[in-house]
Amino acid sequence: MAEDFTAERIDQDEKEKLMQLVGFTIGKEQFGVDILMVQEIIRSAPITSVPNSPDFIEGVINLRGNIIPVIELRKRLNLYNKETSEKDSWILILDIDSRVTGFIVDSVTKVMKILESTIEPPPEVVVAGLENQYIKGVCEIADTLMILLDFNRILLLDELRTLKKI
Repeated sequence: MAEDFTAERIDQDEKEKLMQLVGFTIGKEQFGVDILMVQEIIRSAPITSVPNSPDFIEGVINLRGNIIPVIELRKRLNLYNKETSEKDSWILILDIDSRVTGFIVDSVTKVMKILESTIEPPPEVVVAGLENQYIKGVCEIADTLMILLDFNRILLLDELRTLKKI
């Protein structure tokens, strides 16, 4: 009887250490974001350009009456530039410290559960060169590495101010 309780407790502890992620791609790279930040995922929507905005801000969209800034994640992360048509891309609508923001990604792969213990910290060499330490960690999923992004740190302070003005 005590063994059953112990097994149940271990299963409960493991469930508590599970993290749900939304996986997405930019080019050939796999990324993940905590599902608790994701409000919704939409196919590309008509984006209105905003004059004098930073290069990585594509513009704004009207989502059910709410004006939401949209960031091209490929440009923000300085990944190689691949021309994609708007039909091919998706927009992740995230809640970042009570600011709803859209991020354009190439595709959304799937929702997955991973053990927090399988997340490795990012290599020091990689993080040291970043202006902003927005890489939360790295984990292996189906023989490929997935980079977990911390969207709370993906924008610099002055960039956040610019977004508020938009």
